[in-house]
Amino acid sequence: MSTMATDEQIQQLAATAKPFSVALLSWADGRHQDGADAIEREHQRRMIGMHLDGTIAVLCPVPSGPLAGVAVMTKEVDEATEIMAADPCVQAGMMTVEVHPCVGFPGDTIPG
Repeated sequence: MSTMATDEQIQQLAATAKPFSVALLSWADGRHQDGADAIEREHQRRMIGMHLDGTIAVLCPVPSGPLAGVAVMTKEVDEATEIMAADPCVQAGMMTVEVHPCVGFPGDTIPG
């Protein structure tokens, strides 16, 4: 850590916090079922569509391991939970999802 924040900086940033949700997608036992590739393609199509329309602010697929991906969603937790429950991989039992409330700070980005 190279920069220490002052109390004033902490308060200024905290004042800009907005409600978001973070969705954690994990692989489930049904990951390798018949037709899994087609189901996963529909999941990808849906997730990227939500990223394009602003429902997902940050989309982070995880290339290996039990965690399949993380999505920071611009919806509050109840709506985000409903949206993610309709995911093709979740409905097929290929993934499980946990949705947690969080706050974010407008203007935050992933470095290019």
